[in-house]
Amino acid sequence: MVAVPPRDHHAPTAGKPLFSTSFALTDLARVRNEVEAVSRRCGLDQDEIEDWVTAVNELLINVIRHGGGKGAIRLLLDGQLTCEVTDQGPGFDAAHYVARVERPPLSGTGGMGLWVVGQMTDYLFVGSGPHGTTIRIAVRTRDDG
Repeated sequence: MVAVPPRDHHAPTAGKPLFSTSFALTDLARVRNEVEAVSRRCGLDQDEIEDWVTAVNELLINVIRHGGGKGAIRLLLDGQLTCEVTDQGPGFDAAHYVARVERPPLSGTGGMGLWVVGQMTDYLFVGSGPHGTTIRIAVRTRDDG
């Protein structure tokens, strides 16, 4: 497992559930719309919402492309807005993708997505193994959802 340390705040924990669903490719638009609606209720401004929805969308796409084609998402609130995305794919060596300080090179197989997610969020955790992957991201909020 690899965790990128949070920037000056605590790691996400179980909080107030805001949204939870399973998803596949056909559900992406619906899930993105719900993530955006929840973000607005949590007091994120427009730029923060755009970054947050982009980061969450990248996680959803990674599940579709690399994690078996379907997964689950939960949004929680406990002083920050947290997104947890899980899949039951084959897992991957997260350290190669997450622990980068500099932008990775562009490639035909990807490899930049988690780096981008880390740039757009305050917290990024990746736990991955042969039975699936769990990724948590979080951003600070100004509201209680």
